[in-house]
Amino acid sequence: MWFLLVLPFIGLLWLPFYNHELPALFGFPFFYWYQLLWVPMTAGLIWVVYQHDKKKGVE
Repeated sequence: MWFLLVLPFIGLLWLPFYNHELPALFGFPFFYWYQLLWVPMTAGLIWVVYQHDKKKGVE
């Protein structure tokens, strides 16, 4: 399950993918709301990996 922690790194590493103004969301350009969307997604992924490892007994 550790591979899930690579997703935010990949999603935010390739800047040309999200370096756009449109589509805007509530007046925020895509560049900003895409990055802010990754904050709760990353927290969720970390929680999933933690729960999985806790069940397996990994410390």
